[in-house]
Amino acid sequence: MSNTACRKAFTDTLLELAKKDKDIIAVTTDARGSVTLNDFAAELPAQLVECGIAEQDAVGISAGLAHSGKKVFCCGPACFYVARSLEQVKVDLAYSKNPVTILGVSGGVAYGALGATHHSLHDIAVLRCFPCMNIFLPCDARQTVKLVHKLVDFDAPAYVRVGRAGVPDVYEDDNFDFEFGKANMLLDGKDLTIVAAGETVWHALEAGRQLKGKGISARVLDCSSIKPFDTEAVLKAAKETGRIITVEEHSQFGGLGGIVTEILSEAPVPVKILGIPDENVVHGNNKEIFHHYGLDAEGIVKTALNFIK
Repeated sequence: MSNTACRKAFTDTLLELAKKDKDIIAVTTDARGSVTLNDFAAELPAQLVECGIAEQDAVGISAGLAHSGKKVFCCGPACFYVARSLEQVKVDLAYSKNPVTILGVSGGVAYGALGATHHSLHDIAVLRCFPCMNIFLPCDARQTVKLVHKLVDFDAPAYVRVGRAGVPDVYEDDNFDFEFGKANMLLDGKDLTIVAAGETVWHALEAGRQLKGKGISARVLDCSSIKPFDTEAVLKAAKETGRIITVEEHSQFGGLGGIVTEILSEAPVPVKILGIPDENVVHGNNKEIFHHYGLDAEGIVKTALNFIK
């Protein structure tokens, strides 16, 4: 499974489950290729709803299907579902408690050179404000597969953000737990903690390994369950390591760093938030953008070394 795209792991798993359950419905918006739903459409055309370029309609249709008892996955580019159709997500899904899963593909800066119109760097900040909305950023293909299995019978609205390209395996086999609201400790350490979610997790883990070689003991937490969030793991890390770095493919405002600093407001320790600053993102592929903003392993190591001086 090494270097598999999370979007492909998601839709392949969804297809296999949908073959056994006719209540599973995929809704999309002229995005079969981007979402990797072509196989689903070919094999289960009666379980696919194509809305065309109409994300607002797609959310409303998904809500109606879910209200009728279907298990609905509304799939398309993340940037459109957390912008153009945001009101429908708020009203038709979150406030109405319709259990639709939105699969937001090419999230963060995955669209790279297409620029600000196609980035989704505000999605965590806005969606976590909606009551009943759950948010998950799987870090690799194996974790994505486990997530899909849990979401099929999930009784609340959810947003899943994945990237576009293949990602390295964080988990080397399937012998790990993925629970909503629980972080996984990938490395233990006592000098500082690196908290990451989604595709930054592999970079955080690699940074932790490199820091170990430099004599620095770094704890690494995979917090791919953004909402619900593992408050206890962060408080424990703060108490035991004394410093925290958060790493996210998101604005520095209101995302993972915001969650962690809110948790620590009554038990403060020094925190560094690595994310996208308040500016228009430089153009380039996601690897280049990660490097520019210090979100890759090299940048995380550099931040950690300066942080513990």
